[in-house]
Amino acid sequence: MKRIVYFLVTNLAIVLVLSITMRLLGIEPYLNANGLDLGNLLAFAAIMGFGGAFISLAMSKWSAKRMSGAVVILEPQTLTEIWLMKTVRVQADIAGIKMPEVAVFDSPEVNAFATGMTKNSALVAVSSGLLNAMSKDEAEAVLAHEVSHIANGDMVTLTLIQGVVNTFVMFFSRVIGYTVDKVIFKTEKGTGPAFFITMIIAELLLGVLATMVVMWFSRQREFRADAGAARLSSAKKMIAALQRLQAVHEPSVLPKQMVASGIAGGQANWTSLFASHPSLSARIAALGAL
Repeated sequence: MKRIVYFLVTNLAIVLVLSITMRLLGIEPYLNANGLDLGNLLAFAAIMGFGGAFISLAMSKWSAKRMSGAVVILEPQTLTEIWLMKTVRVQADIAGIKMPEVAVFDSPEVNAFATGMTKNSALVAVSSGLLNAMSKDEAEAVLAHEVSHIANGDMVTLTLIQGVVNTFVMFFSRVIGYTVDKVIFKTEKGTGPAFFITMIIAELLLGVLATMVVMWFSRQREFRADAGAARLSSAKKMIAALQRLQAVHEPSVLPKQMVASGIAGGQANWTSLFASHPSLSARIAALGAL
């Protein structure tokens, strides 16, 4: 229930901020007496598409902590916490980034994630299940994988790609809806129901294609983060960590919007084209080829 509340609050805040932004920038409605104004439509789609993506990124640490229940280690109290802080600090120094926040979230799932607005203002979190199930070498490799995500700027790059596809979907779904309404249904004054119905259908279909693009990039960044982990730790340790994940083989219980950030990832819906992560066997094979 708490996750749902945070999700709704976050999205309502995004819509409110973007609506105020469009008002301040003087963006007029894209549907007016003269028909469809492509300039205003493009501005609307870009602000909503990129704005939503970047606001979500800016709030990512705040929302990730609350949705996962991650507790940031401020003063290490146990040997495990001391080891976590020391390991991440060493890896961050090698990667050339500032020390990220380190947190632990209570979950039996073997998982970890990294998020944050910039390379130098990030968060690395691991589950209690990971700390219990993995050896220190394996956990070290997982931490290196997450630090590599940060050093590679994966959060920002994914946000840019998400902004582009969001803009694409919003712009063309409305153009298609307007065209169908005017050309096929011959609506002469304003827009009819066909505009809204077609727009929704087009948005859903284009959204599927957009998701495929975003998930393809997500899979590629996992390979890059694995290679980065091999440099920060070792390929042998990273392979061992992935083999441990294979042995555990638990479905992800991270919130849906955070699955792509996790080390274990999630399962594809009905095809690997929609998977946020490559298969563990493919990742192991890629590391073996390094």
